[in-house]
Amino acid sequence: MIQLKIVNKSKHPLPEYATKYSAGLDLRANLSEPVLLKPLERKLIPTGIFIELPEGFEAQIRPRSGLALKKGITVLNTPGTIDADYRGEIGVILINLSADAFEVADGERICQMVIAQHAQVNWQAVDTLEDSERGAGGFGHTGKK
Repeated sequence: MIQLKIVNKSKHPLPEYATKYSAGLDLRANLSEPVLLKPLERKLIPTGIFIELPEGFEAQIRPRSGLALKKGITVLNTPGTIDADYRGEIGVILINLSADAFEVADGERICQMVIAQHAQVNWQAVDTLEDSERGAGGFGHTGKK
């Protein structure tokens, strides 16, 4: 477990894990009035949350499966990435993929945030790559008989 700095300018409690083994913390909408998402409409939803991640970490913004299945609401750029040097408010781009309008209410759990470690690379330009069992097989390659 890592310690993170957080500023909560929302009207809601700090993001929390729903269960003991949850990977994602639920983020809530921080709204002065409800936001209506019409079918196929997308909007940036504020959370009132600001975080400070250590170098080598990112926060990933992912859809909530219940909202996706029951209401057709998902995160448009999933997973969204929050870099360690970002200090602004976390905003979530929601899109309504259903045929019905959806009202985002203040305090509604709108997404999950997963904190993940990552590495950066230094490219080594070469003329060829080492062979592998898979080779260049892609899209559907492993399903062929």
